[in-house]
Amino acid sequence: MTEHYSTITCPRCGYKSREEMPTDACQFFYDCKGCGAVLKPLAGDCCVFCSYGSAPCLPIQEKES
Repeated sequence: MTEHYSTITCPRCGYKSREEMPTDACQFFYDCKGCGAVLKPLAGDCCVFCSYGSAPCLPIQEKES
């Protein structure tokens, strides 16, 4: 089953925010609502959801299913 929401956890301050993922693209930047840090994907990941989210982005989920 595909998840359309993912909880992003900021590696800097630990703030968690449930976000809706884009359906047709990978999100490269994310502004933390807790500390204002701009999150970018870790090396090897396509987006911030794959790096910091509770579920990977939709394109990756579709590849895995």
